[in-house]
Amino acid sequence: MQPLVGMELRELRQALGTDQPPYRAQQLYEALYRHQASELVHISTLPVRTRQQLAGHHSLGLPEVAHLYESADGTRRYLLRLDDGRTVETVLMPEGERNTICLSSQVGCAVDCKFCMTALLGLERNLTAGEIVGQALLVARENRLRQDGGRLNLVMMGQGEPLLNLSNVLKATRILVDPRGFALSPRRITISTAGIIPKIDELGRESVRPKLAVSLNASTEEMRCELMPITRKYHLKDLLEACRRYPLRPWEKLTFEYVLLKGVNDTDQDARRVVKLLANLNCKVNLIALNPGAEIAYHTPDGARVKRFQQILSRSLPCFIRKPRGLDIYAACGQLQRSTG
Repeated sequence: MQPLVGMELRELRQALGTDQPPYRAQQLYEALYRHQASELVHISTLPVRTRQQLAGHHSLGLPEVAHLYESADGTRRYLLRLDDGRTVETVLMPEGERNTICLSSQVGCAVDCKFCMTALLGLERNLTAGEIVGQALLVARENRLRQDGGRLNLVMMGQGEPLLNLSNVLKATRILVDPRGFALSPRRITISTAGIIPKIDELGRESVRPKLAVSLNASTEEMRCELMPITRKYHLKDLLEACRRYPLRPWEKLTFEYVLLKGVNDTDQDARRVVKLLANLNCKVNLIALNPGAEIAYHTPDGARVKRFQQILSRSLPCFIRKPRGLDIYAACGQLQRSTG
């Protein structure tokens, strides 16, 4: 059966059929995305007969919670089962009144970053727009999170490289920011890329798009090739040039993410080189001390080294240390490997 979640308004009109008045599609659209319906039968704005007809050909299309892991710090890692039996992860990170949902864009990942446990999975397939939106709907409904007026953020930083699934990511974004749909501000959605240059350019041409974060993780071409082999195809110099021509909106900054690896890319010299690389870019930097994994060859620097790196960068550009969340349940950045323990 064809899932409804992931359909835009025109597609819902087709799903309902020509015998239904146009406003029925709007009612269905709002029920799916704004009101986060959990079952077709619960959409009381539609007549019973219409619901029955829809149920004969369509499923709602939300993922199933295969397992929920809860961290001592309040983080929740959802292992979600998709219609084809594959699993993917979504993470909820509450912090005070603010909540952040980390979404996956692919099952696994094709970008072989050497410090990331997700890379060990390889790529199984892209997620559909509905499977991306469905993660947000399920976690928001399960935790009673408000999307309009509340402090809810979505980051596509889970499994996968979002720009290698750009068409589905963009369709999901249109639904998530539509005032008649999920109604989230575009300022509250961010995608992270390892640096797929042609897709960065394509993203920049879109009028409706998330904010962009770029994983930098090295201060030289040689170091980045070692840590992120994709650099052999999309060179660091060219990536930074793509970032310079990226059309930022008036309220927007580029974000650069930098995973610090003990004794590898965390020296004072590295920090000074990063400052030179990012000169004249309207950006900020998020530092992430490596979140460890048994199969990862690198180690986490100590807190003093991380702080020193931040101090050097902060003299020239905004720089923040991202606090690890959910380490005890393998929910932190770079740890998503669909573990069941």
